[in-house]
Amino acid sequence: MMYDIEILGNSEKGKNFIDRIKKKDFLFSFVISYTATCEIPGITIAGVDQESIKYTPAADAEFLHYGFCKSIEKIPMTPDGKPTPALLTKVALESASIPHVIINAGSKITPQLPYFHIDIESGKNIAQSPALENSSVVRAVDYGRIIGRTLASLTNCLLIGESIPGGTTTALAVMRKLGLDAMVSSSIPNNPVELKNRVVESASKRFDSDDPFVIVSNLGDPMIPVIAGMLSSASEITNVLLSGGTQMAAVLAFGKKIGFNENNTAIGTTCYITNDKTANFQQIVAQVSDIPILTVNPKLEISKFEGIRAYSQGFAKEGAGAGGSIIASILKTGTNSQTLLELIEKEYQRIFT
Repeated sequence: MMYDIEILGNSEKGKNFIDRIKKKDFLFSFVISYTATCEIPGITIAGVDQESIKYTPAADAEFLHYGFCKSIEKIPMTPDGKPTPALLTKVALESASIPHVIINAGSKITPQLPYFHIDIESGKNIAQSPALENSSVVRAVDYGRIIGRTLASLTNCLLIGESIPGGTTTALAVMRKLGLDAMVSSSIPNNPVELKNRVVESASKRFDSDDPFVIVSNLGDPMIPVIAGMLSSASEITNVLLSGGTQMAAVLAFGKKIGFNENNTAIGTTCYITNDKTANFQQIVAQVSDIPILTVNPKLEISKFEGIRAYSQGFAKEGAGAGGSIIASILKTGTNSQTLLELIEKEYQRIFT
């Protein structure tokens, strides 16, 4: 293990990837989106209540920028007060002076800050209807490619994170229909596996096609084609670190269908995803590509605050690009998880006291 970062999968590719980006310039791109699939009771706890969930992506983006939210009074949190993983992302980015940009890909709520606008509607509830128009998926990929090409030209490593409540369910549906043996993580310690499987099986029966664009339009969400488009163009120019868990595995699966440079690509996440026994993250990635997985242990289990320790106990686990951002901070500055934890606790205190 180097720099508190472990390489899973292709270790040689992982070491080469790290060598190319350590001590270099990073840019974090944050894609915010929405799927009405999150409105299915029990699917997610990415908000205090059902009504507030739709504000989470925009509020995450505002918190990264301002240190507070404008769309809602408090930062996004679970019903019992555990904070958004954007807390980890914000600290990691600021500690390493990594700039970030926001990409609005169908967020239900418009964030009150400057952003790249993808002309795509929010995703519909896949339990009830197709998620998106097929033409929207095509446009999302095209616009993603434009943005990816632009951002890639500015940095040695483009980080791509996301915020989309309910996105693990749409990710599961897309991956299963693409033929992958997939189990996804959850923001809840007691992963609602049976509920997700029921939704996915029912939605998958509505159509019969192996066309990846048709699959994403029926079962996906706006985030998947946008980030896949970004990956497609950006990986031809620079290094790309997909910053997330099983949702990024779905991006990777769709990205494989439209093409990307696998030699310049890695996935960065937390050990809470790679150690999740209710998911098979490493196996999913291996079914798609031999790109390396970089995983970091943020050591949150030793925090003095229960709200931070909760991440190591199965809440959230990952999100808002947290794992990839921590990895980038470590690689750029040579810091370690222990130092970052102290900064995370300081930020937590600022918010809650």
